[in-house]
Amino acid sequence: MRSVEEQLSRVTASAVAPRPVRVAISEAQGLLCAEEVVATRPLPGFDQAAIDGYAVRSVDVRDAGSSSAGPGGGPDELTLPVVGEVAAGSRRPTRLQPGQVVRVRTGAPLPTLADAVLPTGWTNGGHARVAVYQPVLSGAYVRRAGDDVQPGDVAVKAGTIIGPAQVGLLAAVGRDKVLVHPRPRVAVISVGGELVDIDRNPGTGQVFDVNSYALAAAARDAGAEVSRVGIAGSEPGEFREAVESYLMRSEIIVIAGAAGGIASERYHDVLAELGSLEVSRVAMHPGSVQGYGLLGAESVPTFLLPANPVSALVVFEVMVRPLIRIALGRRRPMRRKVRARTVAPISSIEGRTAYLRGQLMRDETTNEYLVQALGGAAGSSSHLLATLAEANCLVTIPPEVSWVETGEDVEVVFLAQQG
Repeated sequence: MRSVEEQLSRVTASAVAPRPVRVAISEAQGLLCAEEVVATRPLPGFDQAAIDGYAVRSVDVRDAGSSSAGPGGGPDELTLPVVGEVAAGSRRPTRLQPGQVVRVRTGAPLPTLADAVLPTGWTNGGHARVAVYQPVLSGAYVRRAGDDVQPGDVAVKAGTIIGPAQVGLLAAVGRDKVLVHPRPRVAVISVGGELVDIDRNPGTGQVFDVNSYALAAAARDAGAEVSRVGIAGSEPGEFREAVESYLMRSEIIVIAGAAGGIASERYHDVLAELGSLEVSRVAMHPGSVQGYGLLGAESVPTFLLPANPVSALVVFEVMVRPLIRIALGRRRPMRRKVRARTVAPISSIEGRTAYLRGQLMRDETTNEYLVQALGGAAGSSSHLLATLAEANCLVTIPPEVSWVETGEDVEVVFLAQQG
């Protein structure tokens, strides 16, 4: 029996990220930037007003609010003529003469010779003449050209996950496209003569195809571009045709229901004709019996997962998800892990690493993590899908441990956050 670490090492050794592609920045969110995006122009591209107010020469208002303000409205008032107004987006050059002000809006280009913006609240808001109640320092309330980014600066670094801020920055430096590591294409196939799709009523001995929907969702959650093939035909020719067609347009293939049992051997025979594939026991629970290999001319990583939906999802989480994250270019493909204190006993199968569904909580007094296992307690079942839906973590029990007492620390793997 192979250890989890040995199996995972085999899987990740075959990871190949798709070649970077250039996409519109509106399609790049969530992907890893594959180039150094260098700015070719300053940001902002010109000196501009940071607030609504008056563009001034700071030297002209330095005496505002003092007894040396001079004639105009008394010792605490300095008045200056307003010689124009500049709105955001104005393309008409404006020049400020000494002793004058220009009314400006936020984002408006600053007139020549102006070195500050006087906030409207520091004045009487006048239109022909404005009374200035206090001075303003040079450079105040002005966004200088290149304050944010200078030509030659790296705006977005290679290896950065492109989020809303990066999309905005790409737009700000005039980039409509960017080179990214694309989402790996994952095909999800279900097999089994007992399966029917959810748009049909199952007859005696039949069950809904849960796996193709659940595993497609898991692959999508991991960041993949997913093709949910659904139920493949059980005849060798039909099955081979389905697999071959997706080998040519996928980076990863997941086949649920073909891992163990006599009924799955016919699928193994077909897949063996397409490449190298091994079905083996891995020292984990649930999902011990699983298959992995490289199929087709492009050596596409192909996984055979158990028919049981809980086991299939756990094997996907442990084996397939890291491969998707590596293919995305992520430096940390594994989920976050923490230590948590158990609130009830947990039993496990000695000799296998257990991945048990659990609910992770936080102690309000000590702020430490607490965990309640939803599976693995004495007499519990490992196949219940409803408990997996309730889980927000996987409790990992090492193979040498068969019993965990209340209050002991265990390793916990975060799953997707629940609302």
